[in-house]
Amino acid sequence: MRTILITGATSGIGLAAARQIAAGGGRLVLVGRNPEKLAVSAERVRAAGAGAVDTVECDVAAQDSVRRLAGEVLDRYERIDVLVNNAGGFFLGRSETVDGVESTFATNHLGGFLLTELLLDRLVASGSARIVFTSSVMHFGATMDFEDPGFRRGYSGQKAYSRSKLANVLYARALSRRLAGTGVTANAFHPGAVATGIWDAAPWFARPVMGVVKRIFMVSSEEGGQRLTYLATDPDLGAVTGCYFQGDRVKAPSRVAQDDAVGDRLSAVSAELVGLPARSR
Repeated sequence: MRTILITGATSGIGLAAARQIAAGGGRLVLVGRNPEKLAVSAERVRAAGAGAVDTVECDVAAQDSVRRLAGEVLDRYERIDVLVNNAGGFFLGRSETVDGVESTFATNHLGGFLLTELLLDRLVASGSARIVFTSSVMHFGATMDFEDPGFRRGYSGQKAYSRSKLANVLYARALSRRLAGTGVTANAFHPGAVATGIWDAAPWFARPVMGVVKRIFMVSSEEGGQRLTYLATDPDLGAVTGCYFQGDRVKAPSRVAQDDAVGDRLSAVSAELVGLPARSR
């Protein structure tokens, strides 16, 4: 039975994609922070036809929590066919996690980085596995400052979010180079401007405007979820790797995102931040 693990699976495109993937059978492993939401989400995914649905609690922003998640996954599942790093957040004001890492970078990049690295050997052993990162069109124009990855200077929620999404694309491309010849693919995608709860962090005075924007200009979670489902399951993508997708098509990412040297340095810096040895390509 195929095993598909999705973080950020209790709402938005993560839950929508889980329900869509469920129709094809297989085992869905839903990861989220809230046990009550996980239970409700699992029932909805089961109702959509999943062969099996499991849930695991994890706060991807906390490294100890990610390590516990990885340990539980390795204990319970002999194979992992698809790993979807979808959990994310937007933080208007700068804050740090229990690990002393800026919250946006920790939630949107480092958590997925650590989980992927801890599960990588199992993914390779599973054969033709896929790793998918939910990125964003907002990575265009973002910068990667390795002297200040956590925006201690000049922080803004938008800049921090954009940098974290640039990190998603850079890491996916770096992984694809490392995993060449293993049968494991790594890709990042933009789900569209999706009307999810991530925008609830907008300042109070902007929320009425955001409400209108959501209704008129943003796509639904179901539509965004379909783009995730496409990358996770479409048979035509079995050998496609190292790409950035937008609107279900491969698109050239930003100039910085295409810089392999920046991607390799990001992997090294990220490994240091989570206490892992740097792995060679």
